[in-house]
Amino acid sequence: MRGPLVLACLTLLGAEASAQEVVKIGHVAPLSGPQASFGKDNENGARMAVEDLNAQGVTIGGKKIKLELVAEDDAADPKQGTAAAQKLCDAKVNGVVGHLNSGTTIPAAKIYNKCGVPQVTPSATNPELTQLGYKTVFRLLANDNALGAGLANHAAKQLKLKRIAIIDDRTAYGTGIAEVFKKTALANGVEIVDQQATNDKATDFMSILTAIKGKKPDGIFFGGMGPQAGPMLRQMQQLGLGKVYLFGGDGVCTAELPKLAANVKTIENVVCAVGGAALDKRAQGVEWKKRYDAKYPGQFQIYSAYAYDATMVLVDAMKRAKSTNPAVYAAKLFDTDYEGVSAHVQFEPNGELKNPAMTLYVYRGGVRVSTN
Repeated sequence: MRGPLVLACLTLLGAEASAQEVVKIGHVAPLSGPQASFGKDNENGARMAVEDLNAQGVTIGGKKIKLELVAEDDAADPKQGTAAAQKLCDAKVNGVVGHLNSGTTIPAAKIYNKCGVPQVTPSATNPELTQLGYKTVFRLLANDNALGAGLANHAAKQLKLKRIAIIDDRTAYGTGIAEVFKKTALANGVEIVDQQATNDKATDFMSILTAIKGKKPDGIFFGGMGPQAGPMLRQMQQLGLGKVYLFGGDGVCTAELPKLAANVKTIENVVCAVGGAALDKRAQGVEWKKRYDAKYPGQFQIYSAYAYDATMVLVDAMKRAKSTNPAVYAAKLFDTDYEGVSAHVQFEPNGELKNPAMTLYVYRGGVRVSTN
């Protein structure tokens, strides 16, 4: 039989549990299709942040908070992306980390803006996103203007290349970064000998590469993702393009690219860029990566650290606003001054990251290595 003291304790525990406010953080990325490994990596980063915060214990506006991750799959498809965004709005999430791709993030941003939910993308890099004029959009890494220009400058000034062909995958990300690369390369006196298009599901590039081979390029820029870059590198090897550089943005720059390329020799000709400082160059990044690898062995790709920071930044703004209400805390995101694992996070008035770093990578012995 329970005595009065036991009942009183149980009542207090129940009251404490009921006093906890559940704060929902939405996350959207491709969890199916060719880019699923990228999407899962992002989700892992956001989930890790939620678990860390819950373990620390978070109080906002005098209330104890329990964070919950609401994860959705957009399959890198714009239609599924907008459907997922509406689903999160209907679920009344308090903030969103995502989406992964520019092609899904840009149309989804309109929906989040309409329902007033702040959105921090850890990976969408098309400059158009922050040109929409929404006060709910934030980006946690350098955009394609920085990545495309940085790669073109490296190709022209450091590698002294003269003839470059361009391939893009017709997505908002691929075409956007390819156009920036082209504009900067031309300004540096580089000749664009050919420009071809594919799609983000393709795996056969033989006809495109054969046409390009006839133009005798010393470099190829690919605006697209790793699942396409891997087969492209294999086919470059088959066609005798073993001395031709392959440039790509962050979508190409994955730890698993050598595996996708079956470790062909052409992997050593890849130069790619990521919009942030290398994790191994930041003390916080080194420690975080150890924890990530222990928790999610073999799953790290590129953006999970940014997804982790994006989650932390949303909650940091809630703390400073003393409110989890998006209408109240959204404005506080513009005042962010947060030391993350990927960067020191501050935002420009349009939601872009202030002073974003860019890291160039190459592959040596099947391992991605930063060059700066």
